[in-house]
Amino acid sequence: MRRTTHALAALTVAAAALTAVATGNAGAADGSWAGCPYGAVCVYPQDQNPASSPSAVYWSYGAHNLNGQYGNHWVLNNQSAGAHAHLCQSYNGANCVYDIPAQNGVYYNLGPINSITLDHP
Repeated sequence: MRRTTHALAALTVAAAALTAVATGNAGAADGSWAGCPYGAVCVYPQDQNPASSPSAVYWSYGAHNLNGQYGNHWVLNNQSAGAHAHLCQSYNGANCVYDIPAQNGVYYNLGPINSITLDHP
């Protein structure tokens, strides 16, 4: 009986793993993506490619001013429910030039970017 239980458990785990890979949903069980917590927008260190450990994590809606960010950075929008993030050339969320929909990311030169906004739908 124990062998059957262990074999059945192993098959269940294998089937779940195959389903996750087949559907493209192989992220962490807690919803994090490349170290970015579910519900947040994350900026990664310059030239960290692939993204693995964010250097900045933003949770609240509104504008977030950037300082000292130059060169190419991954910016991942791991928010839910259609929330967007925008890369803006001016401080306080003005002159936005790039829209990042929820569950998307971009590798972008942040030199001319001075703020990021998190916007709810």
